[in-house]
Amino acid sequence: MVKIDNVYQKVLAIVNKEQRGYITPQEFNLFADHAQMDIFEQYFYDMNQFGRVPGNDTDYSDMLTLIEEKVSLFQKVEQLTSFINPYYKKPEDLYRIGSIQTIYGEVEQVTQKEYLNIELSRLAKPTIKRGVYTDSSQGFRVYPNIRRKLYLHYTKRPATPNWGFVVVKDHALYDSDSSQNFELHASEENNLVVKVLALAGITIKDPFVYQMATAEDNKNIQQEKA
Repeated sequence: MVKIDNVYQKVLAIVNKEQRGYITPQEFNLFADHAQMDIFEQYFYDMNQFGRVPGNDTDYSDMLTLIEEKVSLFQKVEQLTSFINPYYKKPEDLYRIGSIQTIYGEVEQVTQKEYLNIELSRLAKPTIKRGVYTDSSQGFRVYPNIRRKLYLHYTKRPATPNWGFVVVKDHALYDSDSSQNFELHASEENNLVVKVLALAGITIKDPFVYQMATAEDNKNIQQEKA
């Protein structure tokens, strides 16, 4: 976890240096969510890239382990109980599906077209012990339609960060009770500061802040992948 007030104060300290501008709490909160999701989504891209490296040597294996450790903070298991016939409702914080499990093992995901073909085959037709499911905007549909315990293994979306505040004598003061910290790994604090600064530089129309933050972000990426 990264404390949101730490990031906000660092951003303000840099932006306000030499009176370059001011980032309001409302602006910061928008930047914060964008920055967090940018870093979070990059995890999956990097895992895919590193996983394709021929031989997957020690350096890349270590990098994969580090990313997987960061992603593990968002992995959840939830029993699917909310049923809107014939669909199981998806968790509101669902980001990526891992698998659906029953007492008999994993339920295979198929497309609707694949299911129609499977249903026509007497040998491949889904059974209680060898079920399949489809995923749509309406939810998960499991075949055969059995009311057994289903467990969804998934990666959740990070909670939206929020720098909460109260106004005292026209000044916004940090309020921890109404705040939501970043859910990213503690090691991402500097990356969050840099990404928020890049967005702030665009808003306050300061090329120095934007270029400085972008250069630092590129340097961090190169160091991580070196």
